[in-house]
Amino acid sequence: MVAHFLRPGGFFYMVDFHPIVWMFDSEFQRIEYAYHNTGVIVSDSSGTYADRSADIHYRDYGWNHSLSEILNSLIEAGLRLDFVREVPYSPYPCFGPSVQGEDGNYRIRGLEDKIPLLVGHWKGLQTHKKIERFLSAP
Repeated sequence: MVAHFLRPGGFFYMVDFHPIVWMFDSEFQRIEYAYHNTGVIVSDSSGTYADRSADIHYRDYGWNHSLSEILNSLIEAGLRLDFVREVPYSPYPCFGPSVQGEDGNYRIRGLEDKIPLLVGHWKGLQTHKKIERFLSAP
C-alpha cells in the first residue's frame, strides 16, 4: 500500500513501538510473549492509551512481529531501507510503569535505557522496472 501511494523519489518514515516491548507483561516485570510471531496474543484491557482511567473495557487481539519481519515486508514491497533508528524512550507515557526523564521522554521504570521502546525506519521507493510499471498502471 505504501509503495502504491509513494511517488518515485519520495520517502516514508515510520515510527512504531519496538517489538521487544510486546514481549513483556503489562507491568514489565517478566517476559510473557515470544519475540517472533507464534500466534495471537489475547488480553483484557481497560482505559485507552490516552486516558488510562477511561471507563472502557475490551478484549485486545495482537500479534508480535519481529523487526526483521516488519522491515522485510516493506523491502519486499519495493521500498528501499535507508536507515533504522532504535531509541530507549517514548514521547508519551503509554505504559503503566513509565517514568519521565530529564529530557522529557518516558522510559520503563527499572529498565531505563536498557531496552528499545521505539524504532523508526526511513524508506525510499526503489525505481526498478517492476515498481515503475506498477505506478504507471491506470
